[in-house]
Amino acid sequence: MQKRVVITGLGPITPIGIGKDVFWESLIKGKSGIGKITSFDADEFSSRIAGEVENFDPKDYVEAKEARRMDRFSQLGVASAKMALEDAGLAITNSNADRVGVIVGSGIGGLKTLEEQHKILLEKGPKRISPFLVPMMIPDMAVGNISIALGAKGPNFCTVTACASGTHAIGEAYEVIKRGAADVCIAGGTEAPITPLGVGGFCAARALSTRNDEPTKASRPFDAKRDGFVIAEGAGIVILETLENALNRNANIYAEMVGYGATGDAYHITLPAPRGEGAARAMQMAIDESNLDCKEIDYINAHGTSTLYNDEFETMAIKNVFGKHAYDLAVSSTKSMTGHTLGAAGGIEAIVCALAIEKHIIPPTINYEYPDPKCDLNYVPNQAIKKNITAAMSNSLGFGGHNASIIIKELIEHRHGE
Repeated sequence: MQKRVVITGLGPITPIGIGKDVFWESLIKGKSGIGKITSFDADEFSSRIAGEVENFDPKDYVEAKEARRMDRFSQLGVASAKMALEDAGLAITNSNADRVGVIVGSGIGGLKTLEEQHKILLEKGPKRISPFLVPMMIPDMAVGNISIALGAKGPNFCTVTACASGTHAIGEAYEVIKRGAADVCIAGGTEAPITPLGVGGFCAARALSTRNDEPTKASRPFDAKRDGFVIAEGAGIVILETLENALNRNANIYAEMVGYGATGDAYHITLPAPRGEGAARAMQMAIDESNLDCKEIDYINAHGTSTLYNDEFETMAIKNVFGKHAYDLAVSSTKSMTGHTLGAAGGIEAIVCALAIEKHIIPPTINYEYPDPKCDLNYVPNQAIKKNITAAMSNSLGFGGHNASIIIKELIEHRHGE
C-alpha cells in the first residue's frame, strides 16, 4: 500500500525575506526584492538588477570553517534545510537517520567558486587551485552538505533540470516516500547564480529584463510590457514525511502532497514547446495522480517568468488542461516579487502553496499594469486575495524542455482533528 505524504516543515531563504513569517508577510504585501546588483560591478552588463538575499550570514547556520568550504548555493541550502527541520520539530537520531532522505535540486551549482578558481588558474597557475574546488562547485554538494550537517542517511541525490530542479526534487522525494523507501525527505532547491558569468550568460541569451532604472518593476509576469526575467538567488526546502509518521509525533501539517507530473518537450534547448504542450502534459499527469477533478484546484503558482514565450505558452497550457475552469482559477507568479531563483524556484514556490493553503490567502502577481490579450486569466493582479484553497498546483519549466508540476491539498482529517 502506498504511503500518504504530507508537508510538515518550511525553510524559505529569499530576496524578500528569510524564514516563513517574514517571507509570507512580504508576499501578501506585494513587496519586491529586486534591486541593483551589489555582489559585483555590473555596470557593463545589459541587465544590472537581481534579487539578492540580504542579511544572510552562513555562520549563523554552520561553523565558520565549514562555511568557507561551501559555495554560497550550499550555504543557502544547508541553512534552508536546518530552518525547515526546525519548523517541522523533527529530530534526526540514530534510530531514524536511515529513513530520512535528502533530495535537493540546483540548476547551476557553485558558479562563484568556479569563476574564482579559474581566475586563480590563469593568474597563478594550476598549483594554486583550491583542493576544495570540485566539492564546492558540483551541484550535488548542497545535498551532500545537508546530509552531513543533519545526519540524514536515507536516499540522497540532486536533481539538475535547470529551472525545474526544485520541483523535480520535491516530486521525486514524494515518490521515494510513497513507495516506502524513506519516512522523511528534506527536499527542494537552492541556487546562487548572481555572478559575472551567470548574469553575463543570461544577458547574452537576451533572457533578462533590462529595466535597470526601475528594478522593483522589472519582473512583471503576464504583463504586456514584460521584457525578460530577473535573476535571483535563494533556497526553498520543505520537509515531506508519511502521514503516519507526522501523526505519530503530533506534527503540524501544512498540506498533503497528492500529485506529481514530469515531462520533456523534446523541442528546443531554451524555447518552450508550442502552446506549452509539454507543460500541459505535466499538469495533466499531476492531476491524474491526485485523483482530483481539475475543478477542485483553486490556485496555480505559475512558473510565470516574465518572459515573452513562457507566460504566453503557460497560459495556453493552463487553458488546455483546465478548460472553462481556467477562468475560475487564481493564477499568480510570485517571481514578480522574488525574481527567478532558477533551481530554487520550485522549492520556494511549493512553500508559497503550502502557506496559501494554511493562511487562506493567495499572494499577488505584482507589476501587472498592462493586460496582454494572449494572457487572459486571473493573475491576482497587484493585491493578495482571501480565498479558501482546497488544492494548489505549482509549475516549473526549465531550459532543455524540462517540465514539472506538483499538487498539494488541504488535509481534511487534520483540519477536523480526526
